[in-house]
Amino acid sequence: MAPTSYLQSALENNDVATRLQTAIKIEAIAEPFIKRKAFRHFDKGRFVFFGAGSGNPYFTTDTAAALRATELGAEILIKGTKVDGVYSDDPRNNPKATKYGRLSYDEVLEKKLEVMDLTAICLCRDHKMPIKVFNMQRPGSLFDNISGLSGGTLIH
Repeated sequence: MAPTSYLQSALENNDVATRLQTAIKIEAIAEPFIKRKAFRHFDKGRFVFFGAGSGNPYFTTDTAAALRATELGAEILIKGTKVDGVYSDDPRNNPKATKYGRLSYDEVLEKKLEVMDLTAICLCRDHKMPIKVFNMQRPGSLFDNISGLSGGTLIH
């Protein structure tokens, strides 16, 4: 089962209506991404997942997330990773790596921090879309970050 399916199931088991939209046509499991339809789901209180990237070659899922977040006027883009924020180096390989609590987009670019691809960082910067980076593998971390309870790293 895909991670989205787990999360989708968990939300629906807690009476949160969800929908999955994708840029690539896979109607057996998702509806196509249509901006107007996404807003209708939001208006009805549904949680909408966006999967399968942007549907274009050479663009990462990070760029697709930044694109959808800016396109839909989100307040923040949350990025789940394998570590609890942005570090000066990979903390799994370098125990002396420094964790950043807050960073500007330009600091991410200047320090060449590999948290997201450059296109995604620049797109968020250009649209003033804050990014919250957190450890998706820790139980409860998504809820904590949505609720503003967790550390992680804020890029703004």
